[in-house]
Amino acid sequence: MRLSLTLSTYFGRQFTVWVLGTFSAIMAIVFLLDLIELMRRGAGKEDAHFSVLIEMALLKMPNMGQQILPFAVLFGSMLAFTRLTRTNELVVARAAGVSVWQFLMPAIAVALLLGAFKVGVFNPIASVMTARFNALEDTVLRNRVDSFMTVGQGGLWIRERTEEGQHVLHALATRQNDAELADVLVVRFGPHDEFLERLDAHTAALGPGYWTLHDVVVTSTGGRPEHRDAIRIPTRLTIQNIQDSFASPETMSFWELPGFIRILENAGFSAVKHRLYWHALLASPLLLTAMVMIAATFSLRLTRRGGTLLWASSGLFTGFLLYFMSDIVFALGLSARIPEVLAAWTPATVTMLLGMTSLLHLEDG
Repeated sequence: MRLSLTLSTYFGRQFTVWVLGTFSAIMAIVFLLDLIELMRRGAGKEDAHFSVLIEMALLKMPNMGQQILPFAVLFGSMLAFTRLTRTNELVVARAAGVSVWQFLMPAIAVALLLGAFKVGVFNPIASVMTARFNALEDTVLRNRVDSFMTVGQGGLWIRERTEEGQHVLHALATRQNDAELADVLVVRFGPHDEFLERLDAHTAALGPGYWTLHDVVVTSTGGRPEHRDAIRIPTRLTIQNIQDSFASPETMSFWELPGFIRILENAGFSAVKHRLYWHALLASPLLLTAMVMIAATFSLRLTRRGGTLLWASSGLFTGFLLYFMSDIVFALGLSARIPEVLAAWTPATVTMLLGMTSLLHLEDG
């Protein structure tokens, strides 16, 4: 029997209402917890006004929503399927010849649409708001105003303020795991932002507490260039600081990430984290579909087999277990133990296969 459009619309509407309701409830709880945590962190901070903290909590919500959505789909699917089973609506549908795969199709279609919306529309909005949240967090809660880094088509730019003033460093490329920069330009300023000198170096190596510039041409306020073999410039930066200070994947939209990955790789920096995040976004629709399968496995046979609490608890436990396993696989991808494409797609693929296998084993339709 082919599922009618009316019945498909009804099942799809029930699934959507329960998923969105679950998502809204979880987001409300997360917002309150985040606001309390921000108030705790902002205690004693001069600029941490209550209105600013509310703004920060709201700006953080879209990024949290991307992480919560798979759980909302899992919990919402279980609630929707449980309700349809307990009211015997699915029993009647199956008695009329509708198989489990047929009445799962509307839910799967909605999950795929939610995944596509998350990747193509919601993620760009979330990235902008996350970038704004990070900026407010640095200035209001962390007081990070002494350094700034960015990488673009023109190379790497670093501005750092020290006790002697500040300097702006520009490099076209990096070598040896980001510890050495090539084709370096440094402009140094005094405590009152007065120009001191310009340094053009062939390379710059980052050591503990200083930059060492090699083969340097110094141009001071006198205007006469001088050549020096090496010059040291004090710094508080480390290699980890530099790598972590690039735009995080969460602050870049799905559409911007491929270009930024190319820029990073052309500059000689590692783009594993950004490529892993991009592929994880691509796998989002498949992951949401897999969550529907897992929810169906633990929700469609409650009235016939009994043990409602046990089956529901098993479904929730399985969802959390898959989430933590995903974190482990992602960590392996970030450490380059496995390819980032494999790390990004494995959780969604394995979850989908587990859900399909369980349904084929448990269901007769």
